[in-house]
Amino acid sequence: MVFWRKDKDRQDTVPEAAQAPAVVVTPVPVPEPAAAVEGDRPGETWVSRLGMGLAKSSAKLGTELTDLLTKRKLDQEMLDRLEEVLITADLGPKTAARIVADFAEGRFGKDIDEAEVKQALSDTIAKILIPVAKPLIIDKPENGPFVILICGVNGAGKTTTIGKLAHRWVREEGRRVTVAAADTFRAAAVQQLKVWVDRAGASFFSKDEGADAAAVAYEAYARAKAENADILIIDTAGRLQNKTNLMAELEKIMRVLKKHDENIPHAVLLVLDATTGQNAYSQVEVFTEITRVTGLVVTKLDGSAKGGVVVGLADRFGLPIHAVGVGEGINDLQAFDANQFAKSLTGLV
Repeated sequence: MVFWRKDKDRQDTVPEAAQAPAVVVTPVPVPEPAAAVEGDRPGETWVSRLGMGLAKSSAKLGTELTDLLTKRKLDQEMLDRLEEVLITADLGPKTAARIVADFAEGRFGKDIDEAEVKQALSDTIAKILIPVAKPLIIDKPENGPFVILICGVNGAGKTTTIGKLAHRWVREEGRRVTVAAADTFRAAAVQQLKVWVDRAGASFFSKDEGADAAAVAYEAYARAKAENADILIIDTAGRLQNKTNLMAELEKIMRVLKKHDENIPHAVLLVLDATTGQNAYSQVEVFTEITRVTGLVVTKLDGSAKGGVVVGLADRFGLPIHAVGVGEGINDLQAFDANQFAKSLTGLV
């Protein structure tokens, strides 16, 4: 399963090398990526991984549904309590109300059982998720790499997400990928990103600690183009405590990139940590205000009981969800499947 679409193979000419040598930061001891040390889990399918990853969320929701169904007939009291259950499962008030209204239609006053409730909830959740379950379309331009800007708060899982994306595109697609470290104020983070990128077999571009992020992005594009790269991934800072500075930095990155080509970046992916629950909503609001977010990647679904936030994000913002992560393994980031996610969240698989 993939979460991108390939462009047609092209024979691009290689321009003269850009005069922008990268400066590698002084190595800082960091733990190696779990996937690189432990490898993948070949005996498991993605469906089973997703089910295990959402186990905390589905167990929490399932327990509350079992406690709710103390009587068989669907009445207003049960609907009110069901709405509360969905809100506490981090779906958000608006989404919870929508699901309950859909569930009640044709069932009010009738006998129901737990299996019917779970199936109905799964079907309704899938309806919300299907429109946003879209692959990232990689369509390499004739005159340079396809540029992806990665944003998100520090700690959301940007580094591992970039590593896993690079691994797939290089190792499985045979793509030429360059990764640029434009979050220049955290030396350890830059070095850890380099570890992931080296493992993926991608090219890495960085400058001195504290270097101008826009300059890194600008020079990285020149280098990627000179090396005939197919994809350029640019990591960015996520220091929300100073929103004004972050906004200025991202705006500058976007502005200088357009000096190369008015159409770049081609995609802006926002990485969200599922363990933050409904705080993810405010992160989407902030970053969509700062830049043109084109899609979401939701990580760490295996680390909390807040998997329902994905449903709320889909309902509230309608942004494409390209992939979800359920672990540190190299293959634990996969395409977002709406039906499978809905079944796993409600405990049907």
